[in-house]
Amino acid sequence: MSELGISVVICVYTEDRWADILAAVASVRAQTHPALETLVVVDHNPALLDRLDREYKEDDEVRVLPNAGPRGLSAGRNTGIAASCGEVIAFLDDDAVAERDWLRRFADPYSDPRVMAVGGRCEPVWSSGRRPDWFPEEFDWVVGCSYRGLPPGRVRVRNILGGNASFRRTAFDIAGGFASGIGRDGSKRPMGGEETELCIRLSHARPDAILLVDDRAVIHHKVPEAREHFGYFRTRTYAEGLSKALVARSVGIDKGLEAERRYTTRVLPAGVLRGLRDLVLARPGGAGRAGAIVAGVLTAAGGYVVGSVRARRNGTTFEVVRLGDVPGTAPGSAPPAPGSAPGEEVAA
Repeated sequence: MSELGISVVICVYTEDRWADILAAVASVRAQTHPALETLVVVDHNPALLDRLDREYKEDDEVRVLPNAGPRGLSAGRNTGIAASCGEVIAFLDDDAVAERDWLRRFADPYSDPRVMAVGGRCEPVWSSGRRPDWFPEEFDWVVGCSYRGLPPGRVRVRNILGGNASFRRTAFDIAGGFASGIGRDGSKRPMGGEETELCIRLSHARPDAILLVDDRAVIHHKVPEAREHFGYFRTRTYAEGLSKALVARSVGIDKGLEAERRYTTRVLPAGVLRGLRDLVLARPGGAGRAGAIVAGVLTAAGGYVVGSVRARRNGTTFEVVRLGDVPGTAPGSAPPAPGSAPGEEVAA
């Protein structure tokens, strides 16, 4: 049987991450299961686009192209999907590096035709060299990483994490691409949830679809120094509450908050108890971790309430792009010109 063709999409937006981008691409080159191609999608940054064009001008394995839709991660990913050639499309964050067997771990489960998505584990790389004492592992999603409470091994899940993810191409034929209006859009507010909404939408459209996480598919995700402080923790948890309100508005509260209820009622209380135990045992950071968990829950809940009110008041809708509608991104085509990609609205 021929080797599964996997296209890797890396979305980038700032020259400040130049060294990280090169490291991400290099980690894809080093895979034991070689990538069919690597697509570097630049989000409305002409200087970065030009610099990357020059960097990979003579490289047949790397294609650099501009985001063909509105500013933001969802449109960038859609651009990469539409331009790719692989049977499976994998996504790697621009400030992460993948271990050498990353794509091989992704490829194995796709022998089952019901498998529509496979995600992996994201390990934090702290800029200060170590985890801050007060930072609870239960909230590592704040810095884009896997968190305490996720099941070990290869397991079936509701959704996968977008920074370390793969989807069968037909998943996008069935459900459409990533929805604009959810997730990061170039603003300073660190929103999220676009991959959660897509996975739930995919499961609605294809009830027999299997979505997996294999914790052996590992990437190492850089945590900038600015994100190691409580101020960012508070901002990100509030933004996550806003995002969850949008996801629930799009796909329904039951599915939109199903996993979050288990996390809030089981994982987080256990984390608070561990923090208090460490406080009693005079271990560093126990009280801080317990307090951060409580603060994170309250801040996210506040964001959810505000987001729900805004969504109802504004009549929020989301644009779901059908990948064939993304201009100029047929596999093997020339890079697309920036512009607003057409799509269909999902009632919210």
